[in-house]
Amino acid sequence: MSTELTGTTSAKINAALVAARRAAGSPAVGMVLTLVIVTDEENAHDSLKAARDASTEHPSRILVVIRRPGRSARRTESRLDADVRAGGAAGNGETVLLRLHGELADHADSVVLPLLLPDAPVVVWWPVDAPEVPSRDPLGALAQRRITDAYAVEDPLAQLDARAAAYAPGDTDLAWTRLTPWRSMLAAALDEGGAAVTSATVESEADNPSAELLARWFSDRLRVPVERIVTGGPVVTAARLRTEDGEIRIDRPDGPVARLSIPGQPTRTLALKVRGTSELIAEELRRLDPDEAYAAALAARVTPPPAQDGGGSRDAAGGRRIEGTDTQHTDTQLTDDEHTHDRRETSDA
Repeated sequence: MSTELTGTTSAKINAALVAARRAAGSPAVGMVLTLVIVTDEENAHDSLKAARDASTEHPSRILVVIRRPGRSARRTESRLDADVRAGGAAGNGETVLLRLHGELADHADSVVLPLLLPDAPVVVWWPVDAPEVPSRDPLGALAQRRITDAYAVEDPLAQLDARAAAYAPGDTDLAWTRLTPWRSMLAAALDEGGAAVTSATVESEADNPSAELLARWFSDRLRVPVERIVTGGPVVTAARLRTEDGEIRIDRPDGPVARLSIPGQPTRTLALKVRGTSELIAEELRRLDPDEAYAAALAARVTPPPAQDGGGSRDAAGGRRIEGTDTQHTDTQLTDDEHTHDRRETSDA
């Protein structure tokens, strides 16, 4: 069921939602959270489709905020238009498209607040054009979780630095979500290998934010030099960890299949395909607590490998000890990440 409202109010939208639930024969609210999508007309369709697909796992009230301030605030009428959808047209939940015209576009929080599900978590997602400080944005301040995407900007690496400076608990980025299978597999490989890591390398297309975060994660967890190598892509093509016993390597030069090499073991083939946005959003909605691993990786800086001068050594064994431990094994430095217990064999980075 779909209801279009022109020149409406939040109270009338709530009434339309109740009427839609009754018409669908399900007056009880079974949704677990409110997902607020802040986007533009160009990206609204794709963003809403991804959110609807994710709602099959997380029944949600989806509020799509589309600002249309007009060229001149004095000549543009302040008006709220809404498209209320429930039942089959809204996935497993409810959907409201909110178009804010004129000066109302600057006060989206006043429109959204009465439409939030009571006593339920709020997640705000900016598919494009996220604010400089998401936690201080009026809509971001309403949320327990704030999702951005560094892929959607012109300079992704500069965006990561800006996100690091503005980070607040609850912030996350889909560039980090894309790394979950890579991090899971690398942690498992280190657990099997068990040798000390001496350096790391990440290969990817230029300016790939997921590759940058993976390199920062290595730097933060392993405290070793990390090298970035630019390839033809697509996206992340390889990750290498050099150890005392040899090189642990995941190669995905093309397509959905990767090869995992561990010293002393036969090479294995892994499924490592690119996931869609709906899968990324579904993953983020599974957890609403602060992502401390993301915060640490975001704040880390990559230490480049030392110049090859033929001299010097880091320790007696030639490896790098993990700070604060009495062992050279690095597996605990990766597997204590809250994401890496999920050893799925799919990827999108």
